[in-house]
Amino acid sequence: MSNRHSSRVLMACSLVAALVGLSACSIPPAVVQDSSAPVRATSSEGETEDKGAPGESLLAAAVANDAAQVRRLLDAGVSANYRGTDGRPVLVSATRANSVDAVRELILHGADVNAQDSISDSAFLYAGAEGLNDILELTLENGAEIGSTNRYGGTALIPACEHAHVESVRLLLEAKVDVDHVNDLGWTCLLEAVILGTGGPAHQEVVRLLVDAGADTTIPDSHGTTALEHARQLQQSAVVRLLENAGPPR
Repeated sequence: MSNRHSSRVLMACSLVAALVGLSACSIPPAVVQDSSAPVRATSSEGETEDKGAPGESLLAAAVANDAAQVRRLLDAGVSANYRGTDGRPVLVSATRANSVDAVRELILHGADVNAQDSISDSAFLYAGAEGLNDILELTLENGAEIGSTNRYGGTALIPACEHAHVESVRLLLEAKVDVDHVNDLGWTCLLEAVILGTGGPAHQEVVRLLVDAGADTTIPDSHGTTALEHARQLQQSAVVRLLENAGPPR
């Protein structure tokens, strides 16, 4: 009810009271309440409740890399595994923002580095795919499932190779991620590095690391084409030489 309408009700009530000799007219509090003001639930003690606020505050602080605020909220009892309204774990949101300090606090307070969002990204998988090495190392040190897969059925190593994140590839190989895993597209990390790569220095280094790690260069894609054959077709001469000189798979 609007304030204008409430005023009219009060005036009418006063007139009636004057006519019938009443001393007052009782109007329910709801009648005079400004409907434009937000209505908020209160607890039995009268303190304002906002059930989503603590978790959303944690999410905002994590994305902003406000580690001190993240720590305060976690110490106050907010779950490190809180999921936002989109269902995404706060740790994944912090990882997507490359909020290293916030990620560290969340992990120290028990955040699951393998918890995935609706598109199958976890902190570990996303950090590997995007070359966020500080976070990648944190996840590897805190229980990352190296065999976990993304929405394409690929390990963290496959997109790291595609994007030529050399240091990420090195970290994932040291962690013993399967170098010959085949994703849903029928590609290994070597195939992806060649097919979606540029053949430039960074991709050459990735191919060298994969070969040194014992990648099977003979595994073909779903059409029967090997990485070497793709490299020749794409005229990636340096990659061709690396693959031609590769020994038998180990």
